[in-house]
Amino acid sequence: MTTTTTPAPQKSALGSKDRNKTAFAAALGTSVENYDFIAYGTASALYFSAVFFPESDRFVGTLLSFATLAVGFLMRPLGGAVGGYLADKFGRKPVLVGAMLVMGGATFLIGLLPTYAQIGVIAPILLVIIRMIQGLAFGAEWGGAITMAYEHAPWNRRGMYAAIPQSGNPLGIALASAMFLICANLDGDWAWRIPFLLSAVLVVVALIVRSRLSESPEFEAAKAEGKIEKNPFLTTIRRDWRSILRVIALRMVESFAYYSTATYLLNYLSERFPDIRPTALGAITAASIIAIFVTFIMGSLTDKVGRRPIYIIACLVAILFAFPMYLLTNDGTPALVVAVFVFGIGFIHASLTGVQGSLLTEQFGTSTRTSGASLGYQIAAAIGGFAPLLAALLVGWIGWPGASLLYMGAAVVGLIGILVTRETYGRAERTRVNALVAEEKRQLS
Repeated sequence: MTTTTTPAPQKSALGSKDRNKTAFAAALGTSVENYDFIAYGTASALYFSAVFFPESDRFVGTLLSFATLAVGFLMRPLGGAVGGYLADKFGRKPVLVGAMLVMGGATFLIGLLPTYAQIGVIAPILLVIIRMIQGLAFGAEWGGAITMAYEHAPWNRRGMYAAIPQSGNPLGIALASAMFLICANLDGDWAWRIPFLLSAVLVVVALIVRSRLSESPEFEAAKAEGKIEKNPFLTTIRRDWRSILRVIALRMVESFAYYSTATYLLNYLSERFPDIRPTALGAITAASIIAIFVTFIMGSLTDKVGRRPIYIIACLVAILFAFPMYLLTNDGTPALVVAVFVFGIGFIHASLTGVQGSLLTEQFGTSTRTSGASLGYQIAAAIGGFAPLLAALLVGWIGWPGASLLYMGAAVVGLIGILVTRETYGRAERTRVNALVAEEKRQLS
């Protein structure tokens, strides 16, 4: 541990003066990061099998396209480990800015990539390399954004504040889906290139906002008190491994719930009913807009009822939804397709993400918070990144029930995870924290 004689800053139960600005900046950056990452998933489902793997048959091309999607997820644990280490060692803010620069640059380069028809096998190789860089940057992003919002927040509203950057996830998804919908009728490769190229504008805006943030008050206090770990990554592996496993289980259901729906189901329906593609993209966009508000509402609700109840209910609903999501869409009825996407993304997925900001963060102490939460979160994301590929393989083997069983299995893992996770903000803790907040308000009045 490092030592210092600098007096520790006074921590306030009311949060920092920059709490609102920090939460907004975290959400803005998270939305851009998700735009960049989700744009790749959408392009994989709709375009890349033909653009980068044209010599393969349709099924093999789809598998290869989803395999490159999964490569980015495999890099996310490494990004989470590196980003978490740096954030716990040197501060949350530098990691947020650095991750944004790398992610934005990689996404812009995808929009410039030559196709297989232009340069042959070099095209998919370059695509995989850039996808790996994307994965590293995205892995480093989440922990820093959530931790900053959480540690700047009032103690009795941390569920709500941690849900604000989580709301940036569906905002980024909505922007990406809307952009692909708008560009769907463009000629040739511009239909998929434009969404990647325009991400540069979003990155510049987010960088300007994030560069003006103050550092986390809890990190500054830990630094002043000499409580910065010499190696946060090794410390969290040794001391918090049980918490990391719980985070992986809790994140599995959310990751599979999204990518099984927004990526695989989109591809599944587009292959069978090509005319349904605009409707499906519109439905994902609408569902993502709804999810922005549901995520925030669910996060706020955890400050009233605790973290576990909402997560348990969401996992149970996901289990029950696994088979109806295909039974309702197998005929390609537009209204049912819209309903399934809206419910699966706008409510089930959003309910899970709304709780995660505070629930996953609270599994760790300040000195290893970003490292532990990021590592568990991104390992689960790496597994979840294979959801479309696994779903495609299972459907090719046993038909659409294979995709339903995969979705249900992930929901069961999440349910087990939340059942073995202690409540981090139960009634006793809420009472204690509310008393501290009320007392500090009284002293300031």
